[in-house]
Amino acid sequence: MIKNNQSKLNILHVLLDAAVIAVSYAAAFYLVIIEKVGLEGTPGALSAEIYFRALYVIIPLYVLLYGIFRLYMPKRIQSRRRELANICKANIMGLMAITFCLYAGRNLTGIGPYLRNFSTRMIVAFFAINIILETLFRNILRVILYSIRSKGFNQKHMLLVGYSAAAEGFIDRNRENPEWGYHILGMLSDSLEKGSFADGVEVLGELSDLRNVLEQHDFDEIVVTLPLEKYMYLTPIVNICEKSGVHTMFVPDYNNIIPTTPYTEDLEGLPVIHIRHVPLTNPFNAVIKRCMDIFGSCAALILFSPIMLAAALMVKLTSEGPVIFSQERVGLHNKPFKMYKFRSMYLQTPEEEATKWTTKGDPRVTPVGRFIRRFNIDEMPQFINVLKGDMSLVGPRPERPQFVEKFKEEIPRYMIKHQVRPGITGWAQVNGLRGDTSIRRRIEFDLYYIENWTIGLDFKILFQTVFKGFKNAY
Repeated sequence: MIKNNQSKLNILHVLLDAAVIAVSYAAAFYLVIIEKVGLEGTPGALSAEIYFRALYVIIPLYVLLYGIFRLYMPKRIQSRRRELANICKANIMGLMAITFCLYAGRNLTGIGPYLRNFSTRMIVAFFAINIILETLFRNILRVILYSIRSKGFNQKHMLLVGYSAAAEGFIDRNRENPEWGYHILGMLSDSLEKGSFADGVEVLGELSDLRNVLEQHDFDEIVVTLPLEKYMYLTPIVNICEKSGVHTMFVPDYNNIIPTTPYTEDLEGLPVIHIRHVPLTNPFNAVIKRCMDIFGSCAALILFSPIMLAAALMVKLTSEGPVIFSQERVGLHNKPFKMYKFRSMYLQTPEEEATKWTTKGDPRVTPVGRFIRRFNIDEMPQFINVLKGDMSLVGPRPERPQFVEKFKEEIPRYMIKHQVRPGITGWAQVNGLRGDTSIRRRIEFDLYYIENWTIGLDFKILFQTVFKGFKNAY
């Protein structure tokens, strides 16, 4: 069982971190003190022994900071991006603490002369090297753990309490991610027969059998996945789980009510769950994103102006009609706006334009239009929309009003996409959900973006758009 070895694994992790910190410090000492100036190259230079005595303080300090910034959480639930952010935060705090000590203690009797002659350049080098090596070490460790878990080792043995949509989602995600190392030994359910299997998981009994099942098996974790109609049993079930001493998780069965990531607020001890957390409703985040949009759209219009001019000439010379095609789309807060594109189709009647999707091999697309669509050149006039504030560089793609009216009745949570500005590119588009693809899947990706927005995610999407292009572009 993993719980019998977890404390040993945690100790080993701390010791390995200490080794990485020491190696980073030694590398900084070599590069700055020995390689650049020589150990005795400047008046008052400290000896190597004095420099390395500082590790008695630095190593415990950094290990403590790693704990504070949750770097010893299981890697099953911590993404690489979040782990890198926490490594940077911990190292920034460490750098600030060391710098403060060096300057605050300059006049102290005894250690003052040592602190005055301590190389700040070396500390800065240590800061940079430690971030690089710590990130590299933790990614190697992550790969090793994933490989071990995928082969059936280092498993967490789990019991599901209740069969519901939440249980099905947990089982499906566990099956798709064997590197998590979750082994579901069984489940309890009042709606399924004992000994039967649901999604490949054996039913060990009813909810009333929980106490006996816990006594008969050695679980690492219990996952409460009760259906909504069984929530009256939640309190006694949690009490039994806590008395067993087994760590308990709760996966709520409210995906149709509060999907993805809810936002919890504390009202003087009363937890309040907001139906949806949208980071871009924060004024600071909105200003940062808008500044990025203005700078990015101006730079793009200047950079791509030769390509746009060439595209305009090709469209004008090869088919009748305007160069720029404008179409009404629905944007932020459900407000309509005119979205610009280079015209890539032959002229159509308003009825044809309003009712038809663009499909692969669409005969309405001109030869030039097919070329500019393939390389997404037709989208470039939308940088003007971004500059005007109708759109953003990154966001859910806007849709025509008639389709918005249709989809909002057919697809749950469709209208949430209008809580942020629509984008030229988006999380759904770089994952292949563009054109004649599933609207439901597209909305799932849009909701993920809306609720998990960061500047880093925007840059990731822009990077994938530039270097990979849109998938399914036709």
